[in-house]
Amino acid sequence: MGKKIAVILGSPDPDSFCRALADRYAESAEQAGNEVRYFRLGEIEFDPVLRHGYNRRQELEPGLRDIQSAITWSEHVVLVFPVWWGSMPAIMKGMFDRLFLPGYAFKYRENSQLWDKLLVGRSAHVITTMDTPPWYFRLVYRNPAHNQIRRTILEFVGIKPVEITVLGPVRGASDGKRQTWLDRVSAFARKT
Repeated sequence: MGKKIAVILGSPDPDSFCRALADRYAESAEQAGNEVRYFRLGEIEFDPVLRHGYNRRQELEPGLRDIQSAITWSEHVVLVFPVWWGSMPAIMKGMFDRLFLPGYAFKYRENSQLWDKLLVGRSAHVITTMDTPPWYFRLVYRNPAHNQIRRTILEFVGIKPVEITVLGPVRGASDGKRQTWLDRVSAFARKT
């Protein structure tokens, strides 16, 4: 029996290469016998701004409730997004701001700086694209998007291990190179 996988596309552009990658991952994972729930953030209406921080409850829109339910249900979370300005697109960060709240994703301990990780038992695969050469992003910029998603978001709430795949530079990549990347993502999905 396959795994329960939540796939989340964090690019708002319906014609992006990230969309092609996420579509391919979801399709290949299903063909391999996994159960997949797939979300395209650009097609979901929600306010990405956590208006009052943790001081006041902000009701989740139906699309966010569906994503939260899928993450709770899942054994494996797949995130696909482009790296823009060294980080994830605002729509994806907004999803995390709105969903990964105290009481759902983590819980601060009373009279302590420590917290309990409430999403333990799930793994993740993060697939990012970028126009910067990956070696330059790693050596010069020191992987800010990858450190953020792995350490300060996913591992913070207990999702571990987190595998990260970097595809790039996308700008100027040939059709053959893009096909190689799509095939690579297909292979990942079949092995999940």
